[in-house]
Amino acid sequence: MKKSYKIEVDCANCANLMEQAAGRVPGVKSCSVNFMALKMNVEFEDGADPARVMKSVLKECRKVEPDCEIEF
Repeated sequence: MKKSYKIEVDCANCANLMEQAAGRVPGVKSCSVNFMALKMNVEFEDGADPARVMKSVLKECRKVEPDCEIEF
């Protein structure tokens, strides 16, 4: 399953670091962050609960940028 989320990120480097961090979260098959569009596209592994996984993704992204927000 693929979903797109609105994300608040301040710089392209942070977006890249968040993309990498989100990709390491269990349940995420792949992730891409578009800094210019302020979008995060996530493909979930089969059987993953997107709401639960996205809470973990947000936690990891906040390690990169503490004021990061993802609308899910």
